[in-house]
Amino acid sequence: MNPPNSPIPQPPHSAGLAFKGLRAAIDPQSIPSPIDAIEEDREKWEDQPYGTLPGGQAPLSTTDYVAIDQGNSSPKYIRVSTWNIPSTSRLASDCEIPIVAVIQPFADQDPREEPVPLVETGDLGPARCANCRGYINPWCKWVSNGERWKCNLCAHETEVAPEYYCNLDANLARLDHLQRPELNKGTVDFVVPDEYWAPHPPPKIAPLYLPLVPLSNSGNRQPQPMSYVFAFDVSLEAFQSGFTQAACTFLLEFLYGRETEDGQKIEPCFPADCKICIISFDRTIHFYNLSPQEADNAPMLVLPDVDDVFVPLRDGLFADPRESQRIITDLLSNMANLETHVPEPDAALGSALTACLGALTGLGGQVVLFAGVIPTTGIGALQPVVDESTLFGTDKEKTLFVPRGGFWRDLAVQCTEEGIGVNMFLGMSRPIDIASIGIVSSITGGELYFHPRFDPTRDNVVMHSQFRRLLTRVTGYSCSMRVRCSTGVHVTQQYGNFYESPLGDLESGTLDADKAISVVIEHNKALEDTAFAFIQSAVLYTTVSGQRRVRVCNLALQVASLAGNVFRYADLDAVACHMLREAIAKLPNRTIANIHEQLTEKCVSILLGYRKHCAASAPPSQLILPEALKVLPLYTLAVMKTKPLKGRNVNADVRNYQAHKLMAMGVRSTMNHLYPRLLALHDLTDAIALPEPTIGRIRLPSLMRDSYIFMQSYGVYLIDNEEMMVLWIGSDASPQLLKDLLAVEDFFQINSHITCVPSLQTRLSTQVRNILANRYTQRGWTPKFMIARRDMDAAEIEFSDMLVEDQNNAAMSYLDYLCLVHKQINTALTGGSVSTNHSSFKATPW
Repeated sequence: MNPPNSPIPQPPHSAGLAFKGLRAAIDPQSIPSPIDAIEEDREKWEDQPYGTLPGGQAPLSTTDYVAIDQGNSSPKYIRVSTWNIPSTSRLASDCEIPIVAVIQPFADQDPREEPVPLVETGDLGPARCANCRGYINPWCKWVSNGERWKCNLCAHETEVAPEYYCNLDANLARLDHLQRPELNKGTVDFVVPDEYWAPHPPPKIAPLYLPLVPLSNSGNRQPQPMSYVFAFDVSLEAFQSGFTQAACTFLLEFLYGRETEDGQKIEPCFPADCKICIISFDRTIHFYNLSPQEADNAPMLVLPDVDDVFVPLRDGLFADPRESQRIITDLLSNMANLETHVPEPDAALGSALTACLGALTGLGGQVVLFAGVIPTTGIGALQPVVDESTLFGTDKEKTLFVPRGGFWRDLAVQCTEEGIGVNMFLGMSRPIDIASIGIVSSITGGELYFHPRFDPTRDNVVMHSQFRRLLTRVTGYSCSMRVRCSTGVHVTQQYGNFYESPLGDLESGTLDADKAISVVIEHNKALEDTAFAFIQSAVLYTTVSGQRRVRVCNLALQVASLAGNVFRYADLDAVACHMLREAIAKLPNRTIANIHEQLTEKCVSILLGYRKHCAASAPPSQLILPEALKVLPLYTLAVMKTKPLKGRNVNADVRNYQAHKLMAMGVRSTMNHLYPRLLALHDLTDAIALPEPTIGRIRLPSLMRDSYIFMQSYGVYLIDNEEMMVLWIGSDASPQLLKDLLAVEDFFQINSHITCVPSLQTRLSTQVRNILANRYTQRGWTPKFMIARRDMDAAEIEFSDMLVEDQNNAAMSYLDYLCLVHKQINTALTGGSVSTNHSSFKATPW
């Protein structure tokens, strides 16, 4: 055993790749660390607000800051890869930094920030440019004494409607400027008239379902409060695992609240005025009449032919949960009881989703579906994949990332056109083919919740919080999004979970606070370095309460004619987020090994651009990194170590689930996932993580680097990658430390199956629970929690894989990868080149 004060070695199960060739002896503590920048940024912005006027560097996404909207949207809504956009395409090519905007329109705000203003426009609607259809914003200019306004996006002058006219002051600003949020705030919500209502999609030649009554396919759909369909898998495996029972119990609590064992009342959280429909399915589909007029239990209508789906009722299919409380309570209580019916082994998931589509047609809304087995019957039936491990590392591994058959994509597109988002809770014990069924959630803007081998003891807390977050977060439905740019630049590519319509709009059934899209911007002409470049995103959506709105986010960017300014104001968070999304998008078309090569090439190209145009006088053997991107190699390596992209065998369902999550994750969550937050709990000082009397907030402890090199055998460490938390306990941890935190004094007495830290009357327990509560509040839900005792528990594999600076995940250590990147830069500077045929990368271990 190591001496108590020595670092611990990496466990043997953390398989990685070693650097090939000679390299200089480098102290791991001397290489660039993201923690230094994270802690410095946190200290800078923790106690002062950030004004959004263009010209400065935005706080890091991982920092808790207060943004003051000064005409530019907060970086929480729009984040760009450089806050000084290159003036020409030549300069952009020289710098190699991708020009990217990551947009999260409904991102959660800090409680200390002003809410997004709501602008009532009446029948007139928001003022829009007659040429490009951009929305009026603080960067527009007024001309002709206020009778016309000049669009900042296309420079077209549009006449002002008489109802909107106002005189100008001496500074050519409207006299009512301060009373008009759309003229001084970067992010606003416009209430829009009926011409903005969601249209009915055109009739299908071969619809997936048969409507019970003819539906209108002309005109627009009047907005109304969101309708929910809850679909429960009642097959044998879903019951045996406790998955169906948990889902029914949680829904009852969210609809009507409950009392805890100690008499505390938990209030319901289901949105007011929204109606619900309940469906269950196994080999058949079961509809329920929830009308409050029903005297007994809800009548059930069974659809035995799951290959020919239709909705057998309209009246009573949807009900107000308060009016039908008795009926719904009895139904969900009976559904959770295995003794009330004999479950079938199979489930027609595709047919059930088709029934959900039929139920919500003409309404729009949200599906929340619980599935426990792969759909082996009904529409879109799938057969289990035979030994997928033989495909990894071959050219056929690409087939694991595409849906089998065209049904699942067609279903997703039809749901999107009807304004329906599909969320799936998956509690299976065997592979369920997420590549196929998951595309329905991805395209409709919904979400996947992954609980393999569902165990109520372990998974109930997580699933409960995820379900609650789904119902309570800001969500819009029947969404259509478009990103516009000013003259000289245009959008070329878009990444995220949505459906791109033939007109170029980004359509999604639902869009919520946890989802972001990214766009790639390119030049089509030179920009003036004395002017601004502009980006405007507009999301047309219907609120949960049934109001049609447009959320507009505006961004003005300074233009740079020098490479030094482009690199100085580069944003690592947006660059890393884009590199991850771009790599995941290539999975259906390229092998993972090839994607790794391209990631390394992109990282080297960016750093080589800096060397050539900002530090050309330095000797080639010296590694010089731009200050804003000095840990880009580490985040590039972290992208390779994510589960969708890591080498060796990873279950295809896990890869596809993680790919779905990461493609839609906001920048903050992405950065915390790529470089998990690691804390040394045994080093907490007396004042940290306890409420301060003066400010009423807690000061969080400093983070540490993700590597065993910096850990001690007597330590207790908490790591968090946004998906799960692992509490690692060293074998030499002191008995007093274990007693204060876990109420045991012996390392071998620790219960490795607990799902939360016990509530003890000790300072350490209070501090740790405060840290966890802070993390839960930031996220809005509770992640999976595991205990990993050193060299004892299986959870240590997950813990080790999150230490991205170490040699693991079938990839190099950070130190070795940095040497590889340096070698490639040195080769290019001394006569080699970073060529498009990857010739300079053939010696890499990818």
